[in-house]
Amino acid sequence: MNERILDLGAKQAIDVGRDAGASEIANGHRGDSDYVFHELTRSICPACRRVIDAKILLRDNKVYMSKRCPQCGPFMSLVYGDADAYISFARYNKPGTIPLAHGAAVEHGCPHDCGLCPDHEQHTCLGIIEVNSACDMDCPLCFADAAPGFSLTVEEVEQMLDDYVRTEGQPEVVQFSGGEPTMHPQIIDFVRAAYARNIRFVMINTNGKRIARDDRFLEQLNEVRPALYFQFDGFERDTYRIIRGEPDLLEEKLLALDRLAQIGLDVTIVPAIERGVNEREIGRIVEFAIEHPTIRGITFQPAFHAGRHMNHDPMSRMTIPDIIRQIEIQTGGKFVASDFVPVPCCFPTCNSVTYAFVEGDKVTPLPRIINVNDYLDYITNRIVPDFSHEVRTALEGLWSSSSVAGSEKSLQQVAISCQACALPDGLAINEIAKSMIMIMLQDFMDPWTFNQKNLMKCCKEFLLPGDKQIPFCAYNSVGYREQARRQLNAMEPERRRARREGRAYKPRPVVFDFGDRTHVR
Repeated sequence: MNERILDLGAKQAIDVGRDAGASEIANGHRGDSDYVFHELTRSICPACRRVIDAKILLRDNKVYMSKRCPQCGPFMSLVYGDADAYISFARYNKPGTIPLAHGAAVEHGCPHDCGLCPDHEQHTCLGIIEVNSACDMDCPLCFADAAPGFSLTVEEVEQMLDDYVRTEGQPEVVQFSGGEPTMHPQIIDFVRAAYARNIRFVMINTNGKRIARDDRFLEQLNEVRPALYFQFDGFERDTYRIIRGEPDLLEEKLLALDRLAQIGLDVTIVPAIERGVNEREIGRIVEFAIEHPTIRGITFQPAFHAGRHMNHDPMSRMTIPDIIRQIEIQTGGKFVASDFVPVPCCFPTCNSVTYAFVEGDKVTPLPRIINVNDYLDYITNRIVPDFSHEVRTALEGLWSSSSVAGSEKSLQQVAISCQACALPDGLAINEIAKSMIMIMLQDFMDPWTFNQKNLMKCCKEFLLPGDKQIPFCAYNSVGYREQARRQLNAMEPERRRARREGRAYKPRPVVFDFGDRTHVR
């Protein structure tokens, strides 16, 4: 693996510091670089994961990261497909919210003190609990690198939920993930435990296989009524063959969605978009989501290359602006780039989102009838006299990582916001909800694009035993996942003994040790 990464690094090295005036220099004349040096940050080496300096460069209206590891050499990767937007979005960088408590002290420095530590600049909008590591698929693209290993107990999950409540007061969202969490025999108990702690919105991250096949499980879902975060990458056999390793998945996924529609559960479909594989299906995915009765939102995720992934060119990866351009082209202008607004609670270039009101064949994105920029400009704090404080608050909540399509919170915010909209009169909140679609774009950082500045504003955290909350991109890129997996797997024999003997399992904390912090294996 390291040799392959080093080869990629060498391939990109010719772009690091490349000088457009090289020929002039050769003739004794000064020349200008073909890029603008935008900022200096910290990143990690894609091969050895040593923490190193990184430059953010602007070239040809794109944003690149250039870095050099003293052991492994230079690397270059595409970060963002629109440099103008990247710079202008700084005005959406909302002040962070401090959690009620921290789970780690500042000792070694970012990114090796995650917990969250007091240097972190944002609280947890969305907490993720991986309840197991096993999966009924073996996807070539899997940041969790799912494989048999551990299966959490009720005691562990309840402790993690209690810690989440302690740090957040009243958490907004918890997502049960895996592996494939629906394989866990106590997944329904976990959903109940979350609701019992007054967590407002509970989600299950799933590939849909069990939902399509298991009538009893569908009945249980109907009883506890979580939302579903549903893997859905497109419609073509090659898409599922390449990304999921199973070309015939579509019919099963469509069946699962139809069964969820029968019981009226809200679904956000989640396409992973890999360049050269399924970007041509983006428009069809949007149209499908608009038409399907159970789908309340889409979260497009540019494929990020951590965990298990295919070979890729870091200089041509998909980014948020690339997907937005394809949405505009492939939907015939139903959505355009200006309809999408950065999510201000994390770093603004990590997320973009829009909401739209659907009435028959007519799709009306909210930013076309509400001047969202007037409500999310955190530098000038401009206030439009015709809009109340409640509208501003509602919009801030909608454009937040804790706003989940179809949730009661988002419905109330839409209703308040639409006091100022040109939407049909006389609609109840639930009627508005059934007529709304959310489209979010979430770009996670892998070892190629890892930016410490962005990490410090992350609001999506993995929850772990021992009061640890690890930002998503640190967990999957820096080395936290590998250490946590080894410890959680090692605890499994004792979990099994406790289950056999019918006794409670005493949770053990996960701890992290990065040694000299120059190499993380």
